[in-house]
Amino acid sequence: MSSPALARHRTDDAGTAAPSPRPVTGAPAPVRVAGRFRFDLRAGTWWWSPEMYVLHGLAPGAAPPDIEDYLAYQHVEDRSRVLSAVSAALTTGRAFALETRLVRADGRERGVVLVGEPQLDATDAVVALEGMCIDLTECRPPGSDVERAQALQAEVGQLRAAMASRAQIEQAKGILMLLTSCGEQVAFDLLAHISSHTHRKVRDVAHVITESAAGHAQLPDDVRAIIRDACPPARPVR
Repeated sequence: MSSPALARHRTDDAGTAAPSPRPVTGAPAPVRVAGRFRFDLRAGTWWWSPEMYVLHGLAPGAAPPDIEDYLAYQHVEDRSRVLSAVSAALTTGRAFALETRLVRADGRERGVVLVGEPQLDATDAVVALEGMCIDLTECRPPGSDVERAQALQAEVGQLRAAMASRAQIEQAKGILMLLTSCGEQVAFDLLAHISSHTHRKVRDVAHVITESAAGHAQLPDDVRAIIRDACPPARPVR
């Protein structure tokens, strides 16, 4: 049922499935961990933040599991929902937010929210899937099921907004790197400098830069002036 683009089979010399990364033993389950992940659709590779390993009870540093292996960490009743959501995100660009039950490598069950945001290129084709996995086991709000559901929806909305802002900041950094021929850290420092001197939040600066680059709006005069001063002078044509 899984998409070939999602699967990355790992086998040993005998042709059997390689074992999963070694679990961390003796460590208690995390109380509130938010791990990040990214799947590069074109390269077919996954990246996990250190918190993702902690959340799943795995030793950091090993290669992240592919989608087929990852489903083994989901409660058996939740696996089809997770697979359907990830597949739809990669094929149609549909974002998702699911409440699922995570079964750690040590067998402990955790209640989590899995959030996925497809990343699109200029042609609106999906090139990557970025997301977060948030442990809410000990953080469920008091009240009725309806109140808990509403609180969860509000938190997921905040997380998705934060992810969207982070993605736009990364895009703006890339634009500044091209314009100024600088590195990633200098580009972020320039974003922070523009934010400080124009009294805008960093995410708002990133928004106006990406909108201008896409041809949807013009840069505000104060932002344009700072970027113009930061750009290297054009080389004379010989």
